Amino acid sequence: MIGEIGKNMNAIFKWLLPLLVVLAAGFYWVWDERTNLIATMVVSQLIENLDANDDGVLSEEEGFEGMFSLLDANGDGIAEHSELLTFIVRTTQPFRWSNPPEDPSQVHPGLSHETFYSERLDEDVGYNIYLPSDYASATASSKRYPVIYYLHGGRPGNESLSIDLVDHVHEAVQSGSVSPLIFVWVNGGEVSHYNYAQSPGEDVFIKELIPHIDATYRTIAARDGRALQGFSQGGRGVTRIMFKYPELFVSAAPGGAGYAVEKQIQTNGGVEVDTRQGADAAALDFGAGNDAYSLAELYANNSNERTLHIMIWGGERGFNYAAILEYVDYLDGLGVQTDRLFAPTVDHNPFLFYEARGVELLRFHDRHWVS
Repeated sequence: MIGEIGKNMNAIFKWLLPLLVVLAAGFYWVWDERTNLIATMVVSQLIENLDANDDGVLSEEEGFEGMFSLLDANGDGIAEHSELLTFIVRTTQPFRWSNPPEDPSQVHPGLSHETFYSERLDEDVGYNIYLPSDYASATASSKRYPVIYYLHGGRPGNESLSIDLVDHVHEAVQSGSVSPLIFVWVNGGEVSHYNYAQSPGEDVFIKELIPHIDATYRTIAARDGRALQGFSQGGRGVTRIMFKYPELFVSAAPGGAGYAVEKQIQTNGGVEVDTRQGADAAALDFGAGNDAYSLAELYANNSNERTLHIMIWGGERGFNYAAILEYVDYLDGLGVQTDRLFAPTVDHNPFLFYEARGVELLRFHDRHWVS
């Protein structure tokens, strides 16, 4: 199974990532109509390279198994030119520390984009925040709420990448399926959720954003009212951060994480070279021991650490699923207890996962709050 997933990933990265890199570079130099023109050219080349039956569209079998639903926005079983264009433009924007939603008129009324001033960066950093309907009511003026911090997938950081999850969060709260809560979407920095070079994404989150949220909103400003969640690259970030800072979070739920890359970082003494990207993959040095495997072992060996409530989640059809199962076995061997929540029909897609089992995921955090 692992070998088959590897073949599928190689097929994806052989054509998609080099084109995305070219496109991302182009975004730094061109704007507006010219940017769209470059994206259109990239999509046309992508279809030409992968369209085995020459029907002008791409199917899951033509190189996107394990993540196809992210491209097939309307769920009709094919990825058309317009769908690929939307995906590529959305995921290859130049990095910025503040990224308001593209179309504010379409944003859920319970969600707002805000900023705070970062002393580390000497600039404003953006975040999105959902406040429950009763937050502003007179009857709840003294009520405090638990907070879930959500770490987005992909690189570079963009706090607005996953805000469509707000609809599921709001529905769960409004229906009474979970207690009213605050939900915050985090900007992970240029190399998402890592401290790297001049972009300390981890420190900005832990040492600046969390204190800002607690000082600005009526949160339960303590471990028992704070949780961590994320998907894909964000799932990797959640795993590292929860084991580094178990005193900050009562529960943590990493989803869809690429633990094979985390294993490689451990093996390479802190250096990531994602070989799925080919021979020209960049080497990123995060420091020895700064990986999901080493940090889990450190946590397991420290009897003074507070016990984390952990849930591993994702889609069973996702391309990281086999590596996730291997990591769960690793945690079992360390004696680190975890809950598991998987969706059999879902691939590498947090939105479809939330449609299938999102309420269960939110309830996991809900049952650990202590007001």
